[in-house]
Amino acid sequence: MPPRRNRQRDRARRRDRQQERRPRGSWELPYAKRNVRFFIAGIVVILLGYFFLAQPPVDGFLSLTLAPILLLIGYCVLVPIAVLIGEGKKPDEEGEATT
Repeated sequence: MPPRRNRQRDRARRRDRQQERRPRGSWELPYAKRNVRFFIAGIVVILLGYFFLAQPPVDGFLSLTLAPILLLIGYCVLVPIAVLIGEGKKPDEEGEATT
C-alpha cells in the first residue's frame, strides 16, 4: 500500500485532470438553427401524417397512401437529417483549422 502522501497527490492529480476535461461555464448543444429547423419540419410532417391517418374513410387516399408517406419522410428523412447534419465550414475556416 503506497504511503498516504502519494495517495493524496494522486487524488489531486486526478481532480486536476477532470477539471481540465470539463470546462466550467455555459453548456451548449452542438446544433445550429439549421438543425432546429429540420427537426421542427420533421415534427410538423409527422403530426400531419398522424392527422391524415385519423381521417374517416379508412380505405381512402389520405389514410392509406399520404399518411404513411408523410410518416416515413418525417421519421426516416427529416429527423435523422436534423440530428446528423453538421455546420458547413467556410473555405477560409478550413484553411485555419489545418494550420
